[in-house]
Amino acid sequence: MKTINQQVLTGERALFKAHDLQLNNTTFTDGESPLKESHDLVLDQPIFKWKYPLWYSKHITVNHGLFETMSRSGIWYTHDITINNSTLQAPKLFRRASQIKLNHVHFADAEETLWQCQDIELNDVQAAGDYFGMNSENIKIQEFNLVGNYAFDGAKNVEIHHATLMTKDALWNCENVTVYDSQIIGEYLGWNSKNIRFVNCTIESDQGLCYMDNVTLENCTLLNTDLAFEYCRHIDADITSTVDSIKNPISGKIHAAGVGQVIFDDPAIDRQQTVIKIDHENEVRHAV
Repeated sequence: MKTINQQVLTGERALFKAHDLQLNNTTFTDGESPLKESHDLVLDQPIFKWKYPLWYSKHITVNHGLFETMSRSGIWYTHDITINNSTLQAPKLFRRASQIKLNHVHFADAEETLWQCQDIELNDVQAAGDYFGMNSENIKIQEFNLVGNYAFDGAKNVEIHHATLMTKDALWNCENVTVYDSQIIGEYLGWNSKNIRFVNCTIESDQGLCYMDNVTLENCTLLNTDLAFEYCRHIDADITSTVDSIKNPISGKIHAAGVGQVIFDDPAIDRQQTVIKIDHENEVRHAV
């Protein structure tokens, strides 16, 4: 493997189709697509200053990298890329890429990031930006902090551990999602999704958990959550707190420490299909 040390590379496609290279302390500036169609690269402490640095690339490792604001739309159609201990300032960095591993990474502007990507592993990642992870599949996440709305819209096969999500309209239109030991704050959580499971989570959501099919909550706390479970089917919820209100669930069972109000005001719903158990009443009931 050849080595390039401490170079400043300019111009469009500066290292077009580069391969089998170790690049150390290299800065890419003033030129689009510097590493387009590259493969088998190791980049230690690179600085990317301009657009589209890694398009149609494969087998890439980036250590201690800096992606500045204008390196936007930086990693598209790229496969098998690992980024470690890096700061990513640019938006729209990943699109239609696969086999992505991000370890100890900070996204300063994660707007429209990780769209339509596959086979993603995030470990100790912080991100700020709207529409993170839209329409992506096969995602495994450990230690994740996100501030930004509409996260993971349309995502499939997602497993999240130890996350903090401050995100309105998160997990919409999703399939096969499990969230463990996490805190989620945001309105309208999870609408139009199916096969969604929350385990040991704390959730605050105005009108959250509605229009869902096969939604499970295990040992979860719902804070300031009202009008929950509207038009949900196949609910299996074990809630350790008081829910402000539950409205028009279609079917399933809900166990909660307390419920402020149960609302059935749609005559088309058979309230007998949903069993609600409330601890302080020590009884099972269908509605009030």
